[in-house]
Amino acid sequence: MGVICNHDPYFVQKEDVFHVLGLIPEQKITTSLRMLAYGVSADQVDEIARMGRTTVLESLMQFCSAIEALYTNEYLQTPTPRDMRRLLRKCEMRGFPGMIGSID
Repeated sequence: MGVICNHDPYFVQKEDVFHVLGLIPEQKITTSLRMLAYGVSADQVDEIARMGRTTVLESLMQFCSAIEALYTNEYLQTPTPRDMRRLLRKCEMRGFPGMIGSID
């Protein structure tokens, strides 16, 4: 959460002109993670998170953009031939020859 907040000020809790605090980073990030993990719509998490549907969707977009910007170079890369051989061996040992990964 700290890395995301440092990268994108959208996730930092702000105060409006009437000195009312806005949403905390945990709300925005948890809502995004729930949508991604459970495959649910904004309507299914907006009441739990006490956020409007538009804010839920905006948080999800900002979160995905932040993750992509922060971790693409290190983690979100196309597998090398060596990686592919390792993945194919691993899946073959589990009884799934020719399968690179599972959908679930």
